Amino acid sequence: MQKVGSHQRGIQYFRIDKDLASSFTPLFLIPILRRSTTISSFFCTFRLLKMGAGGRTSVPPSARKSENDTVKRVPFEKPPFSLSQIKKAIPPHCFKRSVIHSFSYVVYDLTIAFFLYYVATHYFQHLPRPLSFLAWPAYWAIQGCILTGVWVIAHECGHHAFSDYQWLDDTVGLILHSALLVPYFSWKYSHRRHHSNTGSLERDEVFVPKQKSSIYWYSKYLSNNPLGRVLTITITLTLGWPLYLALNVSGRPYDRFACHFNPHGPIYSDRERLQIYVSDAGILAVCFGLYHLAMAKGLAWVVCVYGVPLLVVNGFLVLITFLQHTHPALPHYDSSEWDWLRGALATVDRDYGILNKVFHNITDTHVAHHLFSTMPHYHAMEATKAIKPILGDYYRLDETPFYQALWREARECIYVEPDQGTERKGVFWYNNKW
Repeated sequence: MQKVGSHQRGIQYFRIDKDLASSFTPLFLIPILRRSTTISSFFCTFRLLKMGAGGRTSVPPSARKSENDTVKRVPFEKPPFSLSQIKKAIPPHCFKRSVIHSFSYVVYDLTIAFFLYYVATHYFQHLPRPLSFLAWPAYWAIQGCILTGVWVIAHECGHHAFSDYQWLDDTVGLILHSALLVPYFSWKYSHRRHHSNTGSLERDEVFVPKQKSSIYWYSKYLSNNPLGRVLTITITLTLGWPLYLALNVSGRPYDRFACHFNPHGPIYSDRERLQIYVSDAGILAVCFGLYHLAMAKGLAWVVCVYGVPLLVVNGFLVLITFLQHTHPALPHYDSSEWDWLRGALATVDRDYGILNKVFHNITDTHVAHHLFSTMPHYHAMEATKAIKPILGDYYRLDETPFYQALWREARECIYVEPDQGTERKGVFWYNNKW
């Protein structure tokens, strides 16, 4: 097969000397060596965030794709390759899951999170007032990023990508997601259906775009001016996640009320309902613990230490998911055109700079994740590099800084419709013309 249009620029990431890793380095240290040599590097996050994707200074500006190349549509015809051909291009070890390796990331993230908590609760109170006003926002942002990494590991448990043992994956996932007020089994099952129906206008589960005829009357005024877009983005990032869980906002339309906390709702089958009760019990247990913490430490303490970082986690979760599935170059399909492989390819990898590693590369390996969701995240970079030559123009990497991409997509991707004058009426593209 001829390799067409592949993106040749490699994504920089830290490497470990093979002899060191194979001879005496414990697996617990692998993620630490890959990502950072000192805890203090996380306090550089704010400076690096300002650079966004541009933080990769080894890539000259002239080497980056132009805006026209970035938003150029991906092919929508049936691809000239099969899923098995894509899989054969990936080294077999990339599909192997290791309990020790996976747990090393859990221990690493939780160690960083506890360190930040300890510093905030034991030292911030001794800072002069001007410095304390700066220290708390820094803690919220960095802790929120670290806990987003924890969220990603629990998400991996839901895909059975953490270990070879389903019971262990579900136990770890339930604990980690409940701690972040996520109903583990509830979201696991709805998210699985998202992966089964990605890109389908009728059956996808989240961020399903509306057709122009279904757009609310006020959307025109919100999207056509900067103030309206700021308001829309703010509400989406702060309230989008709880509204989706509780009211199915931006989710697939059902014939009756859908809620992730309702075991008897239309989202779930009869065999799944008992586990939805288990998810709800996990959320109630954490809420009970937070209530007693608030009684002992005060509500302000709980909000500062736990609540605000959780808002950051929720915001990043919505941002990451939105940008992975919302892009001017990506098609959506109705039932006359949709098939699983084209739907799985209708997603985009993004570059979040240093946060790619903090988020366990869920941001810049999302295409590979949709093709092989049981693959552990620590092999996803290698797999992505392997499949690019096969996918060719069907693969899309957008290196636009994520904050700029969010603004562009909020402006350009308002509704979907087929191209005028085309025979392919089942292929829909984003538009913003009124």
